Amino acid sequence: MQTTRAEITKALAEIISEIASVSVDTVREDSSFTDDLAVDSLSMVEISVAAEERFAVTIPDEEVKHFTTVRDVVDHIAVHQS
Repeated sequence: MQTTRAEITKALAEIISEIASVSVDTVREDSSFTDDLAVDSLSMVEISVAAEERFAVTIPDEEVKHFTTVRDVVDHIAVHQS
């Protein structure tokens, strides 16, 4: 069964909250990793690895560097989940 966008966003918000020390409530699909959540490149790698494990998807390193908003990651997971 596919995970819904809302479920992906909620779980990703929990991951981001834990890694970036931000409130889950501040994480929205339109949140910018750098501007709104203060996520640096190292934290972005940690978020990607945690998301890969949580959703059983692969997120290539070359794609991670192009993710600017939470929506970018949600879109990737939604398309690539099995």
